[in-house]
Amino acid sequence: MAVNPVLVVKVDESTVGVRARLYDDFSEHKIVLNSVLTYWWANDMPPALKFLELLDSVIKRTINEIMPHKTLNLKYDVKANEVLEKASEIEINLVSVAADDVGFKIDGNIISLKGIRNVESDFEDSEYSTSFDKCIETPYIVLKKYLEMEDKK
Repeated sequence: MAVNPVLVVKVDESTVGVRARLYDDFSEHKIVLNSVLTYWWANDMPPALKFLELLDSVIKRTINEIMPHKTLNLKYDVKANEVLEKASEIEINLVSVAADDVGFKIDGNIISLKGIRNVESDFEDSEYSTSFDKCIETPYIVLKKYLEMEDKK
C-alpha cells in the first residue's frame, strides 16, 4: 500500500503555516501575516491577490524541499467579500495539490483571513467567488538544486 504525502495548513491570528510530510521527512514554512500585510499596504498592493501568489510560492517551496518536482498542480476555490483587488476578507478552499501527478492528502484545507485591507465607511460587501487551477513549473536550475539537496540527505 502506497503512502500519500500530506500537506498541512494551519492558520492562526498572525501566521499561516504550511507543512509537507512524506514518511518521516517534512518541511515547514510560515507566512507571518503582519509583516506581509504591512508591506502590501505601504506599497498599495492588493492583499488578497498578493496573498494568493505568496501561498502558491510557499506551497511549492515546501513541497520541493521534501519531494523535488517539475510541475505542481494546485486547485483551489476562493470566496471574498469583493473582487480580489478590493477584498478585505478572503476564504481559500484547497481542493487538490499534486506534484508530478503525485496527489497530496490535505489537512486544514480552509484558509480564512479577515481584515486584510482597510475599507471605507460606505463599503458594501458583495459576494465574489472564483476558482484557480494552476500548473506551476519548477525552473530546471531550481529543480537541479533541490535534487542535489535531496541527494545529500
